[in-house]
Amino acid sequence: MDVTLLYFDDCPNWLEADAHLRAIAAERPDIRITRHIVDTPEEAERTGFRGSPSILVDGVDPFADPDAPVGLSCRVYQTPDGPAGSPTLEQLREVLDRG
Repeated sequence: MDVTLLYFDDCPNWLEADAHLRAIAAERPDIRITRHIVDTPEEAERTGFRGSPSILVDGVDPFADPDAPVGLSCRVYQTPDGPAGSPTLEQLREVLDRG
């Protein structure tokens, strides 16, 4: 399974998402993580980047809100504890278990 972490450097939340993904990948040898910096509006448009961090599973953003704008912004995820800058470890596990 291919997982791509899309982010931009000024976003503090991508590091938390990356740590969650690394923890899951350590348990699941079938997961390959790629990190991709999105640093221009054109790249955001090309990748369908809905904010940092965005996580693609086999090319699909399982957390995507189709009404969210594409662009260089921080992303907000709805978690059991309220809005956060990254999905929880449990939310990521659920998505990857479905993949």
